[in-house]
Amino acid sequence: MNLKTYYQKIRDIEQTIIEPYAVLESNETTDGGKEGLLTEVPRQLAAKMIADGRARLAPEHAIRHFHEHNSAAKRTAEQEAITSQMRMMSVPAADILKTKRSAKE
Repeated sequence: MNLKTYYQKIRDIEQTIIEPYAVLESNETTDGGKEGLLTEVPRQLAAKMIADGRARLAPEHAIRHFHEHNSAAKRTAEQEAITSQMRMMSVPAADILKTKRSAKE
């Protein structure tokens, strides 16, 4: 393998990727890589993975779905974090009745 050619190929691919992060769709590989998994990686890593044949740029509809799914997962995680921070306090019924009686007086 000619390293100059390899790295030039990576640079050429990197120049075609406009965004700082690219969504890639994985290719099936002999070392256990599964086809069709989406991931977002920096432009430099995306170019290397494409040059190595491990992934390809994902189509627009897959990118949209990927970002929507991640946004929904983030919202769910934030809601769960807020819920876990809620504090509950048990107040005996007798104390509530005392408070109501003293408010009437």
